[in-house]
Amino acid sequence: MHRIIYILFFLSSLLYAQNIEESVATYDLSGGKIIQIKAFPSVYISNRHVNIWLPDNYNENKLYKVIYMHDGQMLFDAKTTWNGQEWGVDEWATQLQINQETPPFIIVGIHNHPKLRWYEYFPEQALAVSNENQQQILNKLLDSNKYIESLLADNYLKFIVEELKPYIDKRFNVLAAAKDTFIMGSSMGGLISLYAVCRYPGTFGGAACLSTHWPGAHIYDSNLLSDLLIQYFKANIPKSGFHKFYFDYGNQTLDKYYPKFAPLVDQMMDDKGFSSLDYKQLFFEGANHSEDAWRARLNQPIKFLLNP
Repeated sequence: MHRIIYILFFLSSLLYAQNIEESVATYDLSGGKIIQIKAFPSVYISNRHVNIWLPDNYNENKLYKVIYMHDGQMLFDAKTTWNGQEWGVDEWATQLQINQETPPFIIVGIHNHPKLRWYEYFPEQALAVSNENQQQILNKLLDSNKYIESLLADNYLKFIVEELKPYIDKRFNVLAAAKDTFIMGSSMGGLISLYAVCRYPGTFGGAACLSTHWPGAHIYDSNLLSDLLIQYFKANIPKSGFHKFYFDYGNQTLDKYYPKFAPLVDQMMDDKGFSSLDYKQLFFEGANHSEDAWRARLNQPIKFLLNP
């Protein structure tokens, strides 16, 4: 039976590979180039675009670490984003490698589905022990979207781990081990990045979680869902020794709701045995909840994750 399942999986992988078409994206970049895959096929989630950023000196004689990033359409070119802002990933990735401040790396930016983003990024296993009030909030959130009937985070991570990563590992000259593979996002993207390491500690060596949306959903629900999130992560974050975690937050706009969670996160990581070598949480006075704010400090998580 296992052999049959393996054969079916192998054949399906070949089918997906045949349907994947690459092109060079025409983004306005400060360095490197982007290979874009439009509508990357998946059996787990809706097909979506994936942008693979490669440095200018990318070649077959080097091996590259990999950072997977969420909200891929917001990372590279402000002219193409809905709010005229971007993370400046190409600027920082180029500068850090030219200055030899990090080992060689590439970025894999996964576009979000605007109507399903919350459902794909909320750590669904955190609700496995939800009480009646919390379940009512979840039902209300699900009822507000006619497209789905359940949360999608586990399927989203299966897409990354079982479909996208194997393609990246085979197609590009990358280091495939967990110690060389990282995941990063902001807001709800921070939650799903942390969740990814909890669910797949053998796949990801660390996570960067910028302006993590600990309230979980609407601010007025924060005490209900955030309690579940903290409870889940306390139980499921791997013990220290094999992973690195970066968190940060500001205190303006939506970020003003985050400082109260910082001591809880510090305690959670301390209880797991993390130290300054494998855990960092930074506060940025006056920083708001925006791509401009994350762009201003993006060098911090990249250097922390990639360097020993």
